[in-house]
Amino acid sequence: MPHTQPPKAITLVEEHMGVCTDIVFRHQASDDAEAMASFYIYNSRHLAPWEPKRDPQFHTANQWQSRLEARQREANLGMAAYFVATSQDGSEILAQCSLTNIVRGVFQAGHLGYSISEAWQGLGIMSQLCQYAIQYAFDDLRLNRVMANYMPDNHRSARLLARLGFVREGLAKRYLKINDQWQDHVLTSLVNPASND
Repeated sequence: MPHTQPPKAITLVEEHMGVCTDIVFRHQASDDAEAMASFYIYNSRHLAPWEPKRDPQFHTANQWQSRLEARQREANLGMAAYFVATSQDGSEILAQCSLTNIVRGVFQAGHLGYSISEAWQGLGIMSQLCQYAIQYAFDDLRLNRVMANYMPDNHRSARLLARLGFVREGLAKRYLKINDQWQDHVLTSLVNPASND
């Protein structure tokens, strides 16, 4: 069930370090390669405890260009959707969010992933970008469930998902290899309130 029309981008005015900044929530675009590379390079130490160990070339602009083209193909097929919060001119990515592993048929569900720049934590941006993605998942993709998993010591993720209404469903042992170590993950989900019983 491909989706061809992305939701309208929305703009939020946020005060950061005493300066009002326009923040745009939108779908990731093919011309975001430089900004995505900068996001991950700038935040490499901040994100390292929560990310898989990557080859040094993984976050170059060229690699991101190829990845964004592949992501667009996935989105066109309705298999995934990718979102960013950016500065007004789009030159800086403040946070990113994804809906991946979308399965149709009797399942109608996908996984939510997210990360935010260290400098922009604590302002509610991640929560609003996730809400933007969840609304797209339920209203546009008409998914029944969105699942999100986090490492037990990632307290920020636990609080974020609780605020978004996600419910804990269990603990998966040695679920993902993060930073070169197998890590347990808390499993959570949010059910579409408009889904049929």
